[in-house]
Amino acid sequence: MNGKKVLFVSSELVPYLPENPVSLMSYEAPRMVNSSGGQIRIFMPRYGNINERRHQLHEVIRLSGMNLVINDMDMPLIIKVASIPRERIQVYFIDNDEYFKRKATFRDSEGNLFPDNDERAIFFAKGVVETVKKLNWSPDIIHVHGWMASLLPLYLRKYYSDEPLFADSRIVTSVYGKGFEGDLDSEMINKIAFDGIDKEEISALVKPDYNNLLKVAVDHSDAVILASDELEGDLKEYIEKLSKPVLPYVSLQEAEEAYTNFYKTEVLK
Repeated sequence: MNGKKVLFVSSELVPYLPENPVSLMSYEAPRMVNSSGGQIRIFMPRYGNINERRHQLHEVIRLSGMNLVINDMDMPLIIKVASIPRERIQVYFIDNDEYFKRKATFRDSEGNLFPDNDERAIFFAKGVVETVKKLNWSPDIIHVHGWMASLLPLYLRKYYSDEPLFADSRIVTSVYGKGFEGDLDSEMINKIAFDGIDKEEISALVKPDYNNLLKVAVDHSDAVILASDELEGDLKEYIEKLSKPVLPYVSLQEAEEAYTNFYKTEVLK
């Protein structure tokens, strides 16, 4: 991976959030690329339960300040950064007081999904792209982890389809077995359509559950990684029918060799 630029976009990442399959692999995959000479950037949401003082987050004024339109509302974009010291890896945080100030990730104190999780996902996808544009950094690979990041492939391929910075970027989506129970807001499909994206492209989101979100993500990706050995419902069968490269599940111990080979032979070919 020497010299290759890889953009990692994730819902969760250790050490900023508790360890789970998404947050752990979102750390390990960039570490692998970094150690093999690749250039990396990592993006995640700045949830309110991330301790800014402990992890030394600070705002980047030159990247902040723009407004993103979400369902006809102007929402200010704030960019913060921090470093994972032992790996010398910099992480960019997408922030907005309305969407990410609350002291939790996806659910309220009673265990209910936040009603605006759909808008948070749209804001995150747009925020990542707009920030990478400001950085003027053209990635060879964009690797997506976790459902909060799952709209990024769609927005890159449709909303930002004319953006030259990403013209040659290849999108990889890792699909995890553990998602969320229930549905996001029923108006999600209309909020995305507000951005000029054809409803036929996102017809699965008539029912915005975890599996359908990931179906939209893999539909607009160039390659897929099965990041869990068991997927819920019909998701695995749906992925197996895709006419694009799919890396079967491998353990963490095998991941470095398998991911690197997949990047080189299937994604960048």
